[in-house]
Amino acid sequence: MSIRFDSVTVAYDGNVVLDSLDLTVEPGEVMALLGPSGSGKTTALRAVAGFVRPVSGRVLLGGRDVTDLPPYRRGIGMVVQSYALFPHMRVDENVAFGLRARRTAKSEIRQRVAEALEMTGMAAYARRHPRELSGGQQQRVAIARALAIRPAVLLLDEPLSALDAQLRSGMLAELARLHRELPDVSMLYVTHDQVEALTLADRIAVMDSARLQQCGTPRELYRAPKSEFTASFVGGANLLPVTVGSGGVDFAGADLKVGTAGVATGARATLCVRPHLIGLGDGPNRLTGVVREIQWRGATHRLYVEIDGHSVMADVRELRDPPGYGESVSLHFAPDDAVLLPAGVSHG
Repeated sequence: MSIRFDSVTVAYDGNVVLDSLDLTVEPGEVMALLGPSGSGKTTALRAVAGFVRPVSGRVLLGGRDVTDLPPYRRGIGMVVQSYALFPHMRVDENVAFGLRARRTAKSEIRQRVAEALEMTGMAAYARRHPRELSGGQQQRVAIARALAIRPAVLLLDEPLSALDAQLRSGMLAELARLHRELPDVSMLYVTHDQVEALTLADRIAVMDSARLQQCGTPRELYRAPKSEFTASFVGGANLLPVTVGSGGVDFAGADLKVGTAGVATGARATLCVRPHLIGLGDGPNRLTGVVREIQWRGATHRLYVEIDGHSVMADVRELRDPPGYGESVSLHFAPDDAVLLPAGVSHG
């Protein structure tokens, strides 16, 4: 089932927290709403769930306007970061809760609970109480409860933020598997974690300051951001102030050959280069600077190189003999690995 935001605006006491959102989630798609705290992403999800009402615009599910419908009439499954399990109920009773509220037949409840627990790998824990489970197991139960009602739309609000790194990685893999097994279920996934969004989502909607900044596939956002905000929030980037010339750009006195189509000669712009696309040593688009910090990250070293007062990050394969602090080094990157952005633009 599709989810459509049609110019949705939400405000509290005159303070706009979601501003004219136009966005469509296609049937069976996983859309991540990615952004910092206060960006409007959770408000957008709550508008779909029916927990907040827009001051203007419409929310449509499968083409049907549900803006004025209460949450229980929308047929939506929801998972939140706090699990929200009933502590006095067993696992199977928690999973059955939504079905009982819908007055589903007892025989069907048993079948659906069993299916949902099996799908989430929690069938062996059906008779336990939430206090007897780990955080990751409790989150699986919360997901099972949402799936038991067989929703056409599944909303996930920071579902992994309370888990440690190892559990989060495992749950990401489980959610990806569930997506493959439930290809008709549309998922709206709220997160501030770019790794979660890049790993799980078919498309990512980048939010900031109550507005949609850019929407696209993970690859599109990573390789072709349209704003400085998107470039820095999705994957991390070097954002270098440059002046556009006839065949490239000038940065700190260096003439760099990059694509400048559509940007006027003499204009100021921002050059976006991902750290892992910058090499150490001589090569095209050579820059020389001084090492100010070096971090070992296992498979790579991250170098922070000062060039004319600007810090440039380079992620290079683990070095047997890394340069030292204060040492002069050369960096380089390929012309096709840089993206030119309008200077100071924050909206995609």
